[in-house]
Amino acid sequence: MRDFASYEGEEPKDTQAWMEEANAVAAQYAGKGENEILRAIYARAVEGKRNGTLTNEQIDEFYARFSSMLDGAKKKRLKKLVEQLKAM
Repeated sequence: MRDFASYEGEEPKDTQAWMEEANAVAAQYAGKGENEILRAIYARAVEGKRNGTLTNEQIDEFYARFSSMLDGAKKKRLKKLVEQLKAM
């Protein structure tokens, strides 16, 4: 997922390519703090909202997919970020 527009909200058709891309993205953020990662997600999402490539439905799908991996406090922070993005 290079940007939010490429996120389709479904299982990847080419699992190997998806894993390679996921590993590359993970490597970009290795050693970075939670706040830095959230800022990067937010910046990409703002860009997508401004240029029309990110919809509220895609934001909801992103939240639904990734929020289950987070604990209560992190899930709450992500939900707040989602609400801010959808209000744009």
